[in-house]
Amino acid sequence: MLRFEVGAEDLLRTRFALSPLFELQHLIRALTGPDRQGVPEPWLARLRPRFEPLLTEPALDAVLALTLPRSGATFLCPPPHGLGQTIEDDLAALRATPLSVAREEIDFYLRRRPDATAAARAVLTSPDVLDRLAVFLAAAWTALLAGDWPRLRLLCERDVVHRSGELGRSGWSAALAGLHRKVRWRAGGIDLAGRTGETIPLGGTGLLLVPSVFVWPEFAVYADNPWPKAIVYPARGVATLLEHGPPGAPEHLAALVGRSRAQLLVTLADPASTSQLARAFGMATGAVGDHLAVLHASGLVSRARSGRSVLYRRTALGDALVKG
Repeated sequence: MLRFEVGAEDLLRTRFALSPLFELQHLIRALTGPDRQGVPEPWLARLRPRFEPLLTEPALDAVLALTLPRSGATFLCPPPHGLGQTIEDDLAALRATPLSVAREEIDFYLRRRPDATAAARAVLTSPDVLDRLAVFLAAAWTALLAGDWPRLRLLCERDVVHRSGELGRSGWSAALAGLHRKVRWRAGGIDLAGRTGETIPLGGTGLLLVPSVFVWPEFAVYADNPWPKAIVYPARGVATLLEHGPPGAPEHLAALVGRSRAQLLVTLADPASTSQLARAFGMATGAVGDHLAVLHASGLVSRARSGRSVLYRRTALGDALVKG
């Protein structure tokens, strides 16, 4: 069993981050492999027509060659830095990987993937391999995830709000217990059941906790040097989102308060900020702020400051109105 040994300095330096590129690569594997990776078939069926033009790209074969059933090349998806991570940040980090580091991982996977195609090997042994992979992943992002990402990001950001609250209320044991049934706090460290390995001291650098949509129902771990250590876990509510899609505004509610306000009220079962809601729904921040002001004045949402943000959440009266 793999275990992270945690010191006092690690507790102070542990932080949350998002990884758009992790989501993209997990989705690509679901679209190309026999295993749907926990992604529902209707979601994949919607994306397959967009994915079809990418199937002839040699870089796709290269991306798939850099994976095994329980692992993938870390340079292809470097650990993110923070909650503001964008796909552009991820791709810049991929391009900035020292070529010697990338070559070491490429050689590791090619030795274990005798089924890798000649096209994949040609890409992976080319001098501009990092740029070719980044160009392909940028195209795949535009085709597969760019449109859905604002709402998926909102789900992950709200998970962070919840976990941060758990840390403040109940400490590390409670917060980690909710990440995944195979992740738990024990005797000054984090046990990761189902992962082979040794005890790895974090050494004061802290841990990245990365909420994810498409890792569900499993979790993933970054444990190899020279990369930062991280746990990628399913965000709260992801199973419902993948199976049923985002909740729609009931007609009775839209008729009463207007469709935009109704959609915001439905979404605010969990806290969110004005800017998060604006990104998720493609609305102007000022327009969202105006809608929230009306909902707040009507007693349908409450608001509370969290750090530099003001978070809105549905009240009991708002719950009753949504449920009709």
